[in-house]
Amino acid sequence: MSRIRIEGLLAAFPKLVGSGKQHTYVETENVRYVYQPLESLFLLLVTNKQSNILEDLDTLRLLSKLVPEYCQVTLNTYEHQPLDEEMIQRYSFDLLFAFDEVISFGYKENVTLQQVKSYTEMDSHEEKLHKMIIQSKINDTKDVMKKKANEIDKTKVDKMREGSGKGFPGLGSISSSGGLGGFMSEKEGDMFGSGNVGGSTSNFEEMSDGFPQEQVSRKPEPASNISSAPKKGMSLGGRGGSTNKFLEAIKAEGEMVDAGIPSRATPAAAVAAPLAQLPTENVVIAIEEKLIVTLKKDGGLESMEVQGTMALEVLNEEDAFIRVQIEAGPNKGFQFKTHPNIDKALHSRENILGLKDPNRPFPTGSPLGVLKWRMQTSDESMVPLSINCWPSTSGNESYISIEYEAIPDFDLHNVVISVPLPSLSSPPTVNQVDGDFQYDPRRSVMDWCIDLIDNSNRSGSLEFVVPAVDSDAFFPVEVTFSSKQTFCDVKIVGVSSVEDGSGVKYLSSTDLSVGSYVVV
Repeated sequence: MSRIRIEGLLAAFPKLVGSGKQHTYVETENVRYVYQPLESLFLLLVTNKQSNILEDLDTLRLLSKLVPEYCQVTLNTYEHQPLDEEMIQRYSFDLLFAFDEVISFGYKENVTLQQVKSYTEMDSHEEKLHKMIIQSKINDTKDVMKKKANEIDKTKVDKMREGSGKGFPGLGSISSSGGLGGFMSEKEGDMFGSGNVGGSTSNFEEMSDGFPQEQVSRKPEPASNISSAPKKGMSLGGRGGSTNKFLEAIKAEGEMVDAGIPSRATPAAAVAAPLAQLPTENVVIAIEEKLIVTLKKDGGLESMEVQGTMALEVLNEEDAFIRVQIEAGPNKGFQFKTHPNIDKALHSRENILGLKDPNRPFPTGSPLGVLKWRMQTSDESMVPLSINCWPSTSGNESYISIEYEAIPDFDLHNVVISVPLPSLSSPPTVNQVDGDFQYDPRRSVMDWCIDLIDNSNRSGSLEFVVPAVDSDAFFPVEVTFSSKQTFCDVKIVGVSSVEDGSGVKYLSSTDLSVGSYVVV
């Protein structure tokens, strides 16, 4: 279709559209206009007359949800943000990308609102993991830089100590050996009056900080006795100045480095303190489970699946020749699968995860999934969080009561229960809530937020009121949360070296997250 043809169709639409109609269509001799008012604008879908009107209306309904999704900002207040031509132009590219995911080559794709958001955001778990690895390497490099800086600082202190033992016991001996030329003029109070110090004033002040105070205050011999002495007394201070410039450059990059000279009495203790903060775990083991649950709006469980992974990451090649000792419970209904390079016989016999070839190291710098498991069930008692939604209509208002009930096996963090709402001109009225709530006009969703569900609040409820609408408009209800407990009873007992069986320090984490949790 040419551009002139498209512009002609759009120019004819305002003459054909009526007033006081919503979610309707207008037909001409060749095309059908399916449109929906959006405040002061129209969302228009142009099709041929042979297309299915029901599919066209379904496509228009999905597009009408995408427009406020990408054109309005989530508001924590109840202020309504108008949808006008300026806002459409501002987010035009976002809308084009979203519409392109819905309509391809003139036909509607079988996608949902959440899938369109996921496709346009291009959120990649592998990309996040790669960025975490890169950040870990950057942090390790910064730690090495801190260590080098402290070693330089320690070397500086040691050289100053050697210099003080040979020719710098105090300023009196400096006078006899000719370290400083013209330290004082003939008038004792005029510092650096007529002599040449052989270095900057600031360097001398830095050097004098490393000596006892009584030696610094000792009166030097007359300047005439030392004026012809070689000016090598300030050479140590000059090197210290360059070291300080290096430390200042490190601090300019945001690092916390102590640029001061450690005291003469305890230089080793001052240098050893930062080194003790360096990370010592070169093996990281992450146990992650993803939960996929579909609940029925009339009650009961439709499906539930648990997918788990144990990922091993080795940060240092020296610790790559290892084995992982695990401990597993009964885990009824779970199916386990090891990585192809893992010794399956050793795992089934001794619960040890090790490579088939003991002379082969684990890969370093990237996580490796060494063990996976999966469980499917229709047992409703295993659902960690049950949701009951009770919409009812009375007169011109719809009352929505939502209840949750959590089992005692899990403490759930950052729980968000999202209830879809019809397009509203004003926010819903909340009569009762356990926790917090937030109305998102951009997504037309009521978010019920509970920071933590534990033994103090295993159940709760939310009740709010909106203008009368069909009860199906409040579904599907979506739920997200996280937990430190997992369904599969798998624990890390220890990590040992393949060569001598000695223990290897490791860091482990456990996490349960939601892949999909809906009430339909």
